[in-house]
Amino acid sequence: MQRNTLSGAFKALLATTAVLSMSTVAMPASAQTTVKAVLYSPLRLLDPVANGGYVTQNHAYMIYDTLFALDAEQKVQPQMVDRYQVSPDGKTWRFTLRPGLRWHDGTPVKAEDCVASIRRWAEQDKMGQIMVSLMREMKPIDDLTFEMAFDVANALVLPALSKPRGAAYMMQKRIAESTPASQPIKEHIGSGPFRFVASEFKPGVQVVYEKNKDYVPRKEKPSWLAGGKVVNVDRVVWLGIADAMTMVNALVTGEIDYLEAVPYDLVSMVEGKPDIKVDIVDNTGQLSFTRLNFAQPPFNDKAMRQAAIAAIDRDGIMKALVGNPKYYRTCTSIYGCSGSPFYSTAGAELLGKPDPAKVQSLLKTAKFDGSPIVVLHPSDIPGLSPQPLVVAQSLRKSGLKVDMQSMDFQTFLTRRVNSGPVDKGGWQVFHTNLGTLDLADPIRSLPVAANGSKAWPGWPDLPDVEQLRQKFARTPDLAEQKRIAAEIQKRVIEEGMMIPAGQFVFPTAFRSSIGQVVYAPVPLFWGMTKAGK
Repeated sequence: MQRNTLSGAFKALLATTAVLSMSTVAMPASAQTTVKAVLYSPLRLLDPVANGGYVTQNHAYMIYDTLFALDAEQKVQPQMVDRYQVSPDGKTWRFTLRPGLRWHDGTPVKAEDCVASIRRWAEQDKMGQIMVSLMREMKPIDDLTFEMAFDVANALVLPALSKPRGAAYMMQKRIAESTPASQPIKEHIGSGPFRFVASEFKPGVQVVYEKNKDYVPRKEKPSWLAGGKVVNVDRVVWLGIADAMTMVNALVTGEIDYLEAVPYDLVSMVEGKPDIKVDIVDNTGQLSFTRLNFAQPPFNDKAMRQAAIAAIDRDGIMKALVGNPKYYRTCTSIYGCSGSPFYSTAGAELLGKPDPAKVQSLLKTAKFDGSPIVVLHPSDIPGLSPQPLVVAQSLRKSGLKVDMQSMDFQTFLTRRVNSGPVDKGGWQVFHTNLGTLDLADPIRSLPVAANGSKAWPGWPDLPDVEQLRQKFARTPDLAEQKRIAAEIQKRVIEEGMMIPAGQFVFPTAFRSSIGQVVYAPVPLFWGMTKAGK
């Protein structure tokens, strides 16, 4: 009875918010196959270089393409690249694009576009920054070929150009060169398998993609983010639905086809239903961790950061976030606890159970004045809302005052880049989740960057950590890289750059009418089929 009522509520939502109805969306004259999906969070920001939010990255994979990609065995495979050559000394890399690639406006993709795109991406991306710092020159050779020349041989090029998140998405030269990486682009023209329908975009409510009929996929079968991106549907519509029960019920009643992240407490609504499949589409998972602000008091003091480490109930965070141990594990490695060759237990002894007495001792050492701690709370995302509540409770139990500031997710993304004092919109603590693939080594991991104002929000300024990262980047030997990575992890934990709580996976659910879903660390809509319309 409750579910039927909620179905009606969903229909009312469509009418009142213009999510998707015949009155708000001009449907094509002929019937088309349309997949309707609800992702982890609604899409509002469109530039994947200026904004690192996962839903923005998901959007980028729809309309842009990448030079390389990882397959299901996490091996690097060419994507836009047809072939590449490396000089015997390992210092010069030459890339040749596949012929026939075109932008959505019909113009050909050229090597100069790729050079401009890499330069813009590297302004913002931490792994790109290090790669470019080792580079002597990057230039187009002809329309399809470009070259990178380095001062030293390094092992960064392919990992940097193939990483799944914060990827180097290729854009037109005129767009990439006209907008700094810190500012969002205004045109969204890619060369990928879908076209962005700008006229139907309603930020936070609806985004529409149409099949790019001119796209030339690779001949290989799709495997993770690699292989042929063959589009079998005409349109994909992402809907923004804030209420968890409403989105799950919409899947149950067939009003949507795909739900990226089923709230853990509602999985029972969809499990066991013959017309719905529930599975772990992304088995790499995410690491949930607390981030402190090094740029402002009180966490510019190491003793205060160590007090926070001693205060936070890490196990309580994971229980509040997930609950069901089927979907999570506690984790002390900043590189994630599965899949990374750099997994380590270094510094784990600092991540014990809450210790209020230790907190009080450290507060005295820091001479803390007792001011309230500002904790950011993105309250509209089920996967991000519970953790700050536990963090705040942990701090209060240790005798600290907390100013919990609730906001929607997009406001949270805007607030967390504010490095100013709290009375000017700044912050002191936030908690977030990042995919373990994005944390798998100390170069690609955003929170491990320690170059002050150029670092990820939190802005740690620790030259010794940066020196270790540079040493890692210049080391081709895996055993030595592992040793350096463990040393970095110990420093990261003892300095409070990351306070890891645990690793978890999301259950994804989709209707039985949906077939050939490509399992990957990103929700993908190429390869996918839909029976009926």
